[in-house]
Amino acid sequence: MSAVPVALRIARRTAWRARGRSALIMVMIGLPVLAITAVLTLNATMDVSPREGLVAELGAADARLMRVPDGTVLRQRPNGTSWSTGGDGATAPGRSAAEVGALLGPGTRLIPFDTGVLQLGGERVEALRTDLRDPLTKGMWKLSEGRLPAAAREAVVTSAFGLRPGDQLRPSGAAPLTVVGVVEHPFRPSLRQVVGPDLPLASVEEFWSPGEHGTGWLADTAEPVSWTGVTALNGAGLYVTSRDMMTDPRSWARAPASDVQNTVGVGTMVIMVVLETVLLAGPAFAVGLRRRRRELAEIAAQGGSAAQLRTIVLADGLVLGGAAAFVATVLGIGAGTLGAPIVARWGGTSGPPEVPWPPVLAVAALGLLAGIVAALVPAVQAARQNSAAVLAGRAPAVADRPGWPLVGAALVLAGLGATVVARRQPGSVWVLASAVLVLLGLVVLTPWLVRATGRPAARLRLPLRLSVRDAVRHRSRTASAVAAVMAVTATVVALGIGAYSEYMDQRNAYTSARPTGMLAIWAGNIGDPAWGRLRAEAARQLPGVPLAAGYQAKDAQGHRYALRYTVRWNGIRTRRTAAIGDQSLLTLLQGRHDPQAAAALASGKAVVFDAAALRDGKLALRASSTSGPARRLDVPAVLATPADEHQGGALLPRALVEQAGFATAERQLYAMYRPSAGSTLGRDLAKVTPRVTVASEEGYRNVPEPGLWGWLGGALVLVVGGTLTATRLAAADMRPEQATMVAIGAPPRMMRVLVAGQALYIAGLGALVGLLAGTVTGLALSRPMTTHGAGDPATIAIPWPFLLAVVVGLPVLASAAALLTRTRPPLVRRLL
Repeated sequence: MSAVPVALRIARRTAWRARGRSALIMVMIGLPVLAITAVLTLNATMDVSPREGLVAELGAADARLMRVPDGTVLRQRPNGTSWSTGGDGATAPGRSAAEVGALLGPGTRLIPFDTGVLQLGGERVEALRTDLRDPLTKGMWKLSEGRLPAAAREAVVTSAFGLRPGDQLRPSGAAPLTVVGVVEHPFRPSLRQVVGPDLPLASVEEFWSPGEHGTGWLADTAEPVSWTGVTALNGAGLYVTSRDMMTDPRSWARAPASDVQNTVGVGTMVIMVVLETVLLAGPAFAVGLRRRRRELAEIAAQGGSAAQLRTIVLADGLVLGGAAAFVATVLGIGAGTLGAPIVARWGGTSGPPEVPWPPVLAVAALGLLAGIVAALVPAVQAARQNSAAVLAGRAPAVADRPGWPLVGAALVLAGLGATVVARRQPGSVWVLASAVLVLLGLVVLTPWLVRATGRPAARLRLPLRLSVRDAVRHRSRTASAVAAVMAVTATVVALGIGAYSEYMDQRNAYTSARPTGMLAIWAGNIGDPAWGRLRAEAARQLPGVPLAAGYQAKDAQGHRYALRYTVRWNGIRTRRTAAIGDQSLLTLLQGRHDPQAAAALASGKAVVFDAAALRDGKLALRASSTSGPARRLDVPAVLATPADEHQGGALLPRALVEQAGFATAERQLYAMYRPSAGSTLGRDLAKVTPRVTVASEEGYRNVPEPGLWGWLGGALVLVVGGTLTATRLAAADMRPEQATMVAIGAPPRMMRVLVAGQALYIAGLGALVGLLAGTVTGLALSRPMTTHGAGDPATIAIPWPFLLAVVVGLPVLASAAALLTRTRPPLVRRLL
């Protein structure tokens, strides 16, 4: 045990003397620790739990209640944060404030708390209608400038608007609002919201969800609202957020235990991080061993045992790994804590600083372990070195273990077999876990690959021949660098193929209800005079553009209905809304005149563009409304060809809809027209009525996965950095060869070619092997990433420019960087 403190002192002294190499090792070990720690801290800080956000949610109230739409069935969980709807049943009719107060019991006081949107020209912004001067709202907002609204037509805005007290807001169809103050949300600095006691909230026809839009109240009750009370209020058509339920730990549902896939995923990530760190830092530790070879030989000559030599080298990993983990953990915590408010200003929440200590300490321990493991191979080599040969200045002989290639081949075959099985499992984690076996096998095989690829070196020109021969002779150093490049390339190639396949799957499966380039103008629940004015304004704004009419369906009570059908899209069942129109709209949807489809529409049949939606010449429709009972219809239909390849949807004739018992009214306009980038069409039409929506079909707009090129940047740093570390060691080991070449008249540029050849060999071999391994994993990964159900075929797409940049571009960049390395003719003393 007495050798350990001495070894640590020697390691500390050596690390200080070789500060450049020590810094490089610490960066290699610390970067993953820093990045993971920063992400963990950032997520923990930005994740505002319901208990942390209780004041912002309820203020000083005991409960918040929201009236749910008719037909919604609530199933709240005890913690008050989850909800669901089910069935087509109806709840009790909307309750008034007096009725809600009676349900909560004597002594209850309610204040309005209505959430919705405010129509400001062509923009919709979040709005809250309540009285911020009431004590029940204390703590929900922080006043940063001005005062709270005290009268009608006054409001405060969040700082994200960039407005000041005295400015005005002009809601569509309502009197202007005067901004009297600026407020801040405690956890959402990017929130754009208007708050006031008398806001003209626009009707929102989106799917209802708690906390989004709806009529509600804040309640001050005499008794806490218990779980029994929540259940009773649900039955009365009220969604409840109760302070008692949020603060009582017994009410919280138990967190689900981590499943097997999560465990396997975490284990895979840990193995990959340790493996990549070890492979990248390994050559740097080998540099230290080469430079300390004579020092260690002298210790052995003075009686030092093999175990003591191993302890000295392992102490390097302990000291540098521990220092790197400590510094990276501190920097990661600081980056995550300081970054949360900045990221939250782009969108999201930011709570009080929070450090998830268990995972953070586990990551730090992982960095320490990676440092020790990276020094393990040099430690074994130090214990086995021939001290006499080292003291005599002779290079140590490299001996391969004959059994290792068999072990590596067995691991590769096992990984390939596991990959074949894993590709048919749900989720991609099993494929990634199988890829770890393949990578481990290739790491074990790498020394054999280095030796095998060195045999054709005799046919190369002199500088390259010397580079390859030196790489083969020092396989322990070369194999680590090649394996690091291989692991990085395989990971990037696999993720690149998987991500690009997913992008192509989404692109090929993209569908729309309208052809590309079609403009749609929809009106909400407005009367005929308002629609007439809107139609006239649309015709004035679009002179010479043919407009096709679309229609709304209403029942006898005036409830508006949407006629939808279900179809499988990209392997997922989804609902589409059928349009109602005549021959002019059909011509736009098909991009031409189709006599057969036109005749079917004229005869009262639906024209459908989704083949999977037809069953025995029928289209199954569900007529749904936010305020009326749902109905089911089976209508005759024919299949037709749309204007675009990826276009779906259906068109119903007015006669068919009216025969089903609905009335139709023109409330939609369609045209083949693309508004310009600075078009004010939406704002101009909103001046007529705020209940108008303008949409332009632009087709599939997503771009290929931008993360591809981010991964390429990360691979560039790791591949070039690892390669240059290995070539720096190679340049030190090749001094005798360089001296010989200088002695026979080789120019300095020949020395640079020698180093660049070493870099090209290391990066090229690693990239080629990584391409093979990554392609196998990427092809397997494409299946779980692009299939969405039984019978849905996998999409496989190869990003050739990306692969070319990884497999060819990175080795070329690494060799070019090595070519720019400054080389000086070495002075070597030779024995005569």
